Amino acid sequence: MNVETTPLPGVLLVTPRVFADSRGFFLETFHQEKYAAHGITGPFVQDNWSHSVKDTLRGLHFQNPHAQGKLVGVTRGAVFDVAVDVRVGSATFGKWFGCELSDSNRRQLWIPPGYAHGFCVLSEHADFLYKCTALYAPDCEQSILWNDPTLAIDWPTRSPLLSARDLQAPSLSAATNLPMMPA
Repeated sequence: MNVETTPLPGVLLVTPRVFADSRGFFLETFHQEKYAAHGITGPFVQDNWSHSVKDTLRGLHFQNPHAQGKLVGVTRGAVFDVAVDVRVGSATFGKWFGCELSDSNRRQLWIPPGYAHGFCVLSEHADFLYKCTALYAPDCEQSILWNDPTLAIDWPTRSPLLSARDLQAPSLSAATNLPMMPA
């Protein structure tokens, strides 16, 4: 597998090794020892599967406390995936990284705890998988406004399909209960 660093500390872009022939392909979506060698550690305690239609935008979400690390990828379709550093005191606070994840490039993104996460569907449909290092805790879930002008995320749509909660999310500057940068 190939692991690339991003401008955000700890956020990694993973391209698994693919074994393809006339029958199709095989790849490892997770191998504890290989991923741990690159700093992607669990334990992973929950897997999620999201199915969405074109222009659906989910996010920007994070949990605090009970922050989740997320290893994400797409098994059908394509998304523009984004991680935002929301750790108070971080040198990259408020900075974001985005990339395309798809069933054709088979890439994964590792988003460590302390980052908000979101994605926008580029294809007609997309199936998106998450491996999480902490259980979903509804009372700890937080959101940041998807189009916060201070973040200036270059989303691939200006008219996304959003949940009511995501429509009402605060800007980063108005958000409360942000995680602190570890000492």
